[in-house]
Amino acid sequence: MGYLNRRNSDYHTNSSQKNYSNSKYQSYKFPYTNSYRGCEYSRNTSEQIKDYGPYPFAVNIEKVTKNNDTFRTALWTGKYMQLTLMSLLPGEDIGLEIHYDLDQFIRIEEGKGLVMMGDDPDTPSFQQPVFDDYVFIIPAGTWHNLVNTGSTPLKLYSIYAPPQHPFETVHETKLAAEEAEEHH
Repeated sequence: MGYLNRRNSDYHTNSSQKNYSNSKYQSYKFPYTNSYRGCEYSRNTSEQIKDYGPYPFAVNIEKVTKNNDTFRTALWTGKYMQLTLMSLLPGEDIGLEIHYDLDQFIRIEEGKGLVMMGDDPDTPSFQQPVFDDYVFIIPAGTWHNLVNTGSTPLKLYSIYAPPQHPFETVHETKLAAEEAEEHH
């Protein structure tokens, strides 16, 4: 889709509206050969929940997040960023924590909760109810927690920069996550 330049009647397109039907991209056919930096890897056609890092990756994030039933699973771990999926049971929380040298992004796909943040772990200065489609950002050095206040599992994904958990992390339960953190 383009627009008509009113000054000289030329037809222009902006880069986000390009028509790729007659371009070099037309030659790409399924299945793609997936070779990245000399390593073969498979496309995520089944939307299997596992760690796909550090290779190029595309997925329906809403679908895999809602299908995740583990407390925490790393979906993609790279050198500078990590994407994890979480499912909190009713009444369950992430656990009060602080990350001194990373920022964190969290998006709620399904459910409702209460996010708390602040400089003091005992008295959070920020409290906000969160629901489907909410995001919140946790700056480095901020104490934070998220509690599921609903009656169904709270499904979310979290982006850490840099990564927080080891490659291929899977914590089936919060207890398993706490035990793993003691050894990490």
